[in-house]
Amino acid sequence: MTKAAAAAPFVIAIDGPAAAGKGTLARRLADHLGYPHLDTGLLYRAVGLKMIAGGADASDHDAAVAAAQALTAADLSAPALRGDAAAQAASQVAAIPAVRAALLRFQRDFAAQPPGGAAGAVLDGRDIGTVVCPDAALKLFVTAPLSVRAERRRRELRERGLAAIHMQVLQDMQERDARDATRDVAPLEPAKDAVIIDTSGLDPDAVLVMALAAVGAAQRSR
Repeated sequence: MTKAAAAAPFVIAIDGPAAAGKGTLARRLADHLGYPHLDTGLLYRAVGLKMIAGGADASDHDAAVAAAQALTAADLSAPALRGDAAAQAASQVAAIPAVRAALLRFQRDFAAQPPGGAAGAVLDGRDIGTVVCPDAALKLFVTAPLSVRAERRRRELRERGLAAIHMQVLQDMQERDARDATRDVAPLEPAKDAVIIDTSGLDPDAVLVMALAAVGAAQRSR
């Protein structure tokens, strides 16, 4: 191990589509390792929420860029960020290159200098391993079939007391997947050296065990 490698934070990049389980894994992995965690999707949700609050359409390029440039850490704590309206708006603003550029520095600074001087960091999103942190020590791509993810989202919405029809949830997720996978800038796809974890039929504990095995292998290879 070189001195440079030893000094560099152990960054774990976790990507994947909606409701695949990447957020749950990222939080549990960060807790287990004692690393700070950044849900980068919240950055785009926060921009989308600013658009909604200001009465602007999420596809309004100039308004989206202005909202991204004005984003602060305090904007990431709004309860409405977890709502479906913010999620749909986030998927639209994330397709705007200038928005992604405005938020890229925030993410890279978090990875390069983890809060609290931690030895590593966990970032999850849709382009962490491919764009934000292409040199991450470990890249995970968490996925599951569309039907499985739609059912998970339907149950989640119902548990929150919100009406949810499976076919509508499925259609919304299909549209979101299509936007994420076909956008011109940073489309959703696994990094070439990512470890793929299919969470179908697995509980969070089993997924964590698989991820920790990948962490151990990556640490030994540094």
